[in-house]
Amino acid sequence: MSSLRTKGKSTVVWLLMGLLLLGLGGFGITNFSGVSSGAIGAVGSAEIDSRDYVRGVRSDMQGFAMQTGQSLTAEQARAIGIPQQVQSRLFAAAALEAEARRIGLSVGDDVVLRDVTSAPAFQTAGGQFDAALYQDVLRREGLTPARFEEDVRMDAARVLLQDAVVGGVKAPATLRDTTARWILERRDFSWDELTAEDLAAPINPPDEETLIAWHQANAAQFTRPERRHITYAWLTPEMLESTVQLDDSALRDLYQSRIDEFQQPERRMVERLVYSSQAEAEAAKARLDAGEASFEQLAAERGLTLTDIDLGERAESELGAAGAALFALDQPGVVGPLPSDLGPALFSMNAILDPVDVSFEQAMPELRGEAAADRARRVIEEQAHDLEDLVAGGASVEDLAADTDMQLGEIEFSADTPSQGIAAYEAFRQLAPSLTEGEFLQLHQLDDGGLFALRLDQLIAPELIPFDEVRELVLADWTAAETRRELKIRAEERELVLESVANGDLPAEPAETDAGAGSDAAPQPAPPTFQTATDVERDFGIEGVPAAVVTRGFMLENIGDAAAVEAEGRVFLIRLDAIRSSDLSAPESQPVLNGVEARLTESVRSDLFDAYVRALQASHGATINDSALNAANAMIQ
Repeated sequence: MSSLRTKGKSTVVWLLMGLLLLGLGGFGITNFSGVSSGAIGAVGSAEIDSRDYVRGVRSDMQGFAMQTGQSLTAEQARAIGIPQQVQSRLFAAAALEAEARRIGLSVGDDVVLRDVTSAPAFQTAGGQFDAALYQDVLRREGLTPARFEEDVRMDAARVLLQDAVVGGVKAPATLRDTTARWILERRDFSWDELTAEDLAAPINPPDEETLIAWHQANAAQFTRPERRHITYAWLTPEMLESTVQLDDSALRDLYQSRIDEFQQPERRMVERLVYSSQAEAEAAKARLDAGEASFEQLAAERGLTLTDIDLGERAESELGAAGAALFALDQPGVVGPLPSDLGPALFSMNAILDPVDVSFEQAMPELRGEAAADRARRVIEEQAHDLEDLVAGGASVEDLAADTDMQLGEIEFSADTPSQGIAAYEAFRQLAPSLTEGEFLQLHQLDDGGLFALRLDQLIAPELIPFDEVRELVLADWTAAETRRELKIRAEERELVLESVANGDLPAEPAETDAGAGSDAAPQPAPPTFQTATDVERDFGIEGVPAAVVTRGFMLENIGDAAAVEAEGRVFLIRLDAIRSSDLSAPESQPVLNGVEARLTESVRSDLFDAYVRALQASHGATINDSALNAANAMIQ
């Protein structure tokens, strides 16, 4: 329902919403004049123009690309259902249009004029409606002003109809309150993580056949990823730093340009709390001196946080009349009231920052390194054209290394390759996985201004590492899995004991037995060493405990119930100790109530609107033109 309101059938929505974004790129839209003018379908008398359909699919594809950074082909768009989504919206909009026509619902010319002239797609950079731009955009889209303005009129009528159907609908209060109570409920838990120390005996190593079978059954864990043997030539500023010539006067100029970094007076970290009158400021200072309120509390009383009143680092000269008093303090404290440009204020000094006095000679190593790197980048920029010419002339990576300052290197690259050397550069890591054998050599830029070119010499497919090479890893993996299995059994035993205690079937403390008496009874599992967590919220969980454990804890129904949970390769036992119901009348509950009501209302309206649209389509009759739809799909690339 909500998507229909923003991406409806009419061309006005595609232009005003979709083309606003495309317009920033010069309205890079394919001319759809070649698409058949036939409708892809209709609901009653309201036809769905094939151009609207094509425009809608393209708009969604471009929206997907903008959100994910990944462009879609037409086949990929079909695979994720974009055409079907657009068809659903267009047929829903057509149903509203048919009904609006039936009941004679429309809007006046003033509404159309307002919508057209306020559309950003038709405005200049200064926000003024541009008639020439309006005509140009419509011409690019193969539209006439008359048709476009009629679409605007009908789009407004559809919105009126939609609002009339669902505008007054709200989620039931009972549903809202029940959901909010569920969200706000807090619980107390006791929990214990079981480790290998909780087992009666260490896990015995398996025989060789078991390990070999484990290696085969879990092949994905012991498979080398796809590897690429790559030869490359690269040049970075760091490679040239030792060879570039640096002028002493240029270094001094650089020092002067950063003088505020190397020469700073003594400073203070200061916060300022301004009052409307001297009397109010004096009363606040008196409360502060008497220990009745902290500086932070005084700020909170005025609706402010310490961040709101933070002045940052200030020299004495920057603090005006308060400078002398603040710089007289030899430790953090509050002074005032003192005049400020906003009125009488209290000033809090939180830290003393010593003056900075770094001479040119002391700064020289840092300046030289920065200047050398900058000069090296310029050298690479100057060489880039010649390097491009060499590559265009058929030079190999070996030729580039032999004839220029570029250096030759080799790497066996995979997803597991550590980030060092050339593999530390994101540009290389993004390009290497898509490199193909025989690919035309190109120069690419590195993040620091360097250049590189690379060639794929060999593609090595993923392969299972021989058992003999990973035997110890296989043993460790089997042992960890077997340990978790045994711990899960132990946790489930403890779970049964806890439930028996909660039901009164067992005493809270197991009865002690005579150490010298023989007994055939099976020993009871040792009681867990619980940690406690109180007032646990669903969304925040317990620090150090996987979310799945807490989720399982919130599924327990009765006080004393327990559950054994395996999560993230660890085994836990969690017991429910208390359920704390929420108070929906409390002020802190109001934001949750409001949010729940908004989401549920949206859901109820959406369900109601979907049912209404289906009823309209059944009443007016919905048809689809397969040939026109196929022709429109063929135009989507």
